[in-house]
Amino acid sequence: MITLKEALKLSPEEIVSLKQDLAKKIKENSDIGAYVEQLTDTDINEYGVGVPIAIKDNIQVEGWNVTCSSKILQGYVAPYNATVIDKMLEHNLAPFGRTNMDEFAMGSSTETSYYGKTLNPHNPNCVPGGSSGGSAAAVGAGLAIAALGSDTGGSIRQPAAFCGCVGMKPTYGRVSRYGLSAYSSSLDQIGPITQNVEDAAILYDILAGHEPRDSTSLNIPHEKVSDKLDGDRKLTIAVIENYLEEAGDETKKSIQDSIKALEEAGHKIIYKNMINSKYDIAAYYVVASAEASTNLSRYDGVRYGNQAEATALKDMYLKTKSEGFGEEVKRRILLGTFVLSSGYYDDYYIKAQKARHLIKDQFEKIFQEADLIFTPVAPTPAFEFGSKKDPLDMYLSDIYTIAINLAGLPAISVPIGNSSEGLPIGGQFIAKAFDEQTLFDGALSLENILK
Repeated sequence: MITLKEALKLSPEEIVSLKQDLAKKIKENSDIGAYVEQLTDTDINEYGVGVPIAIKDNIQVEGWNVTCSSKILQGYVAPYNATVIDKMLEHNLAPFGRTNMDEFAMGSSTETSYYGKTLNPHNPNCVPGGSSGGSAAAVGAGLAIAALGSDTGGSIRQPAAFCGCVGMKPTYGRVSRYGLSAYSSSLDQIGPITQNVEDAAILYDILAGHEPRDSTSLNIPHEKVSDKLDGDRKLTIAVIENYLEEAGDETKKSIQDSIKALEEAGHKIIYKNMINSKYDIAAYYVVASAEASTNLSRYDGVRYGNQAEATALKDMYLKTKSEGFGEEVKRRILLGTFVLSSGYYDDYYIKAQKARHLIKDQFEKIFQEADLIFTPVAPTPAFEFGSKKDPLDMYLSDIYTIAINLAGLPAISVPIGNSSEGLPIGGQFIAKAFDEQTLFDGALSLENILK
């Protein structure tokens, strides 16, 4: 598959031919389920000659159906472009196909989608990760040059790791959320999923910048990182020792091999510990579910989404949400409503915010001595469909990623090896807030070492 860097040099005629070839390949590989609908000639010719980029089904593209892979939003047509789409169009990129996802981005396997599951391109019996599983599977299967995903607790990095791609989550506020269907407003970030680190840096540079219409977008000048990538830069990298104890054997070996390779390449490795990741998980699911409960209250059959037939307003609300939302979404709405309710707010939500502050402080302390932190992305490679029937077991697949969202830091997933069954394994770099340059430099260094 042609890289994003190469595609940006194509002539208009070559881009049209590329779109046609991609549409044909997507149709031939529809069994993967990376996209929620087949591309047509209209899609190929839409937006002129922009380089095609796959778009997660929760990012607004004017005139497109945008459903967050949920029954409740079937038939909804986006009335405007998300800021990231406008930025893409300004840089000769074009949205090209809606990718599958866990419903309302709530999941780690892309099994909760209204459209059905997406398959891992490396093993159809395994999940592609989630919630941006469709975007990661599209890139991993060669059905997209690059894709946009959204990351609330690892939803870009974990599927990228499972599908053998590069997935990057920017610093909170660096990329505008305007036009992203909100799951958890203080955690969500849009980011790139690409074939390599340099492409991720190029796409990140296009997406980053201030958006006045977005109150969470920070008005800080953006300096391009892709022009200054330096894979030879020597860095001090902290390894979270107690995180390795929770990883599976194959993941642990790949991480240890990567640490050795980084050290041999001249990077300084130091070892640190953080609080047990069970506190990260508890804080994350309280905060995220509370914000989801508030954000999804708008889908009531009156303002957004489908409306169930009923004779009374209260019944219409009840039937619309009961019929429109899937089980995982309902579970998180109920949890969020509970922790925000009178009598429980202080015991759960306030405590979760205090834990969030503690997690942020821990990162800041480590960054006083280190340029980057290196951890696994997930405890194991991609797991089989249906193997995690207990929701709590599913939530544990995010133990290495959610703390980064709670702290608002940038992070990137890079392929570092394969399991005995040929499934990709990813390693994760974490950087200080707004230090994406160091993040990409470290990731490029490891990518070059492991080639």
